[in-house]
Amino acid sequence: MPKFVIEREIPNVGNLSDSEFCAAAQKSIQALRDIGPQIQWLHSYVTGNKIYCVYLAPDEATVQNHASKAGIPANRISAVRRMIDPTTAE
Repeated sequence: MPKFVIEREIPNVGNLSDSEFCAAAQKSIQALRDIGPQIQWLHSYVTGNKIYCVYLAPDEATVQNHASKAGIPANRISAVRRMIDPTTAE
């Protein structure tokens, strides 16, 4: 299944409390359940004003649908073309 990186611009998101992150994650998970098993949230990276999420989904429209249902922005959705790591240099 295709992998996507989603950039979400959320001012001061890095300062949210654990309970606020928990509530946001629950909202996201409910939207995933509503859409069905064709989309999966793998993990996210939180910075000061953005969250970078990694999802598996059949297409960009499904990722956008999830963002809409969850009430969270998806400012940029990028399809992952390839993964590299230090072993790529070998």
